[in-house]
Amino acid sequence: MRIHADKAKCEGLGMCESMANDYFEVDEDEDLVQVLDDSPPEADRAHVFAAVQACPVLALTLEG
Repeated sequence: MRIHADKAKCEGLGMCESMANDYFEVDEDEDLVQVLDDSPPEADRAHVFAAVQACPVLALTLEG
């Protein structure tokens, strides 16, 4: 599973960061999401999935 961030959709709201800050961070300069680790281990996948689903503008997807 890989995390993909569509920066064209991102509004920097930070829901993903607040739910999974080991994987997402809103960059202060760009005010857009940065994926810190795009391949979460199996143990963290449910947690990352919940953070991706929380994105109100659907800027995050999981592939694979």
